[in-house]
Amino acid sequence: MSNIIKVKTGSPFEDMGSYSRLVAVDDWIYVSNTAGRNPDTKEINEDIIQQTNQVFSNIERALASVDSSLADVVMSRVFIQNPDDTATVMEVVGSKFRGIDPATTVTCPPLGSTIYKVELEVTAYRNASKRSVTRINLAST
Repeated sequence: MSNIIKVKTGSPFEDMGSYSRLVAVDDWIYVSNTAGRNPDTKEINEDIIQQTNQVFSNIERALASVDSSLADVVMSRVFIQNPDDTATVMEVVGSKFRGIDPATTVTCPPLGSTIYKVELEVTAYRNASKRSVTRINLAST
């Protein structure tokens, strides 16, 4: 029988929408679309880089609660409010995922509020970072 863990972070949106920030089913870990609101101050920095870094901090905190980390991420979905911010956001994403190299989707849809400049959703596999990885570069074949 599968073990399921559901993690709430205290966001009022989790209660309003009846969802969990993270759901782990055995070793598969699904993290909900996460914005850059600081969980302690409840504020959102207007700077796109600061928001993106806060998004990662929020995701790292959720992953750590189930004994996982960014190194275990196998899929990410990046949602950027303004297409002009894509390069800036992706530089931060690249710095966080360098060497992890998850499959990634990047899109620029409207987000739930204009104060959210970037949101990120990830799927992780617990201890993926400790597994053997084969890298195939089709560009060099």
